[in-house]
Amino acid sequence: MIEDMTVRNLSPATQRSYISEVSKFSRYFGQSPDRLELEDVRAFQVHLVSSGISWPALNQIVCALRFFYGVTLGEALIPERIPYAREPRKLPVALSADEVVQFLEPVSSLKSRAALTTAYAAGFRASEVAGLQIEDIDSARVVIQVRHGKGAWPRYPLST
Repeated sequence: MIEDMTVRNLSPATQRSYISEVSKFSRYFGQSPDRLELEDVRAFQVHLVSSGISWPALNQIVCALRFFYGVTLGEALIPERIPYAREPRKLPVALSADEVVQFLEPVSSLKSRAALTTAYAAGFRASEVAGLQIEDIDSARVVIQVRHGKGAWPRYPLST
């Protein structure tokens, strides 16, 4: 496995991490990892999730096991059947009305304050504010169009 990682020019830190993760997997079952199967990988993942492991740490282990089975052992089907953990979705922090006022008070320019108020009220992302143009504002319909939002999808975040 070390030779495979060296040939693929993986960093020394990644190599240490992958070896450590495959070793943990092997120790958990008390067997050589090349004797363990996909069901064992799944059982190990279930164990890790139940122990409260974070999703980035779990994905690091998945990367190590996918590398071990796919590259070192040359198994074509096993790596693609080892699922990555999905990042939990979190709600954004919403400011209270007092916090919004406190945030906007120091802004002396009326133009800047209006822009910040509109951006916050409409729920714009920073990149969407940066790309906003005059023609994106439709005063007659009271809507603002974001032409290139997240994932390059257009959207109408502000409407009545």
